[in-house]
Amino acid sequence: MGLLPDPASLCAIVKCIVHFHQSCPVDLNQDYPCPCRRRGRLIPIVLTDAFGCDRCQQIFVVDENHQQIEQLASVYPYKRLWRWTGSRWQPKNPHTPRQQWPGVLALLLTVFIGWSFLALHSPLILSIILGILITAALIFFLIYSFWLSYRR
Repeated sequence: MGLLPDPASLCAIVKCIVHFHQSCPVDLNQDYPCPCRRRGRLIPIVLTDAFGCDRCQQIFVVDENHQQIEQLASVYPYKRLWRWTGSRWQPKNPHTPRQQWPGVLALLLTVFIGWSFLALHSPLILSIILGILITAALIFFLIYSFWLSYRR
């Protein structure tokens, strides 16, 4: 009898499987796989609403609604959040790289208009030097923004 889960937990698991796109509540008495993908296990920390990974030594705090976890002491410029789908952790980050594309495109357009205006109204050697400098700065900015977006 003690090997079977209680009916409330079983019902929650079935609902999570049926509604895969929705998040499942995080049970503070259960262990989960680590969302950092290092094959660790999240183990509940006694007397807290937090989990600790046995592999990467990170601490994850459960939100008030028990719907998602947040990584503490992160070096990322934004919070790293995950929601539990019933079988794996789904990243839920407020600043995804897809949201940065409109800003990058607006910057490219602004630089292109500024460069073409300078190229049309300046001597040839100056426009070549300005074009090289602006292109190098733009390439550096793009590389830096991708590095910020995809660093781990």
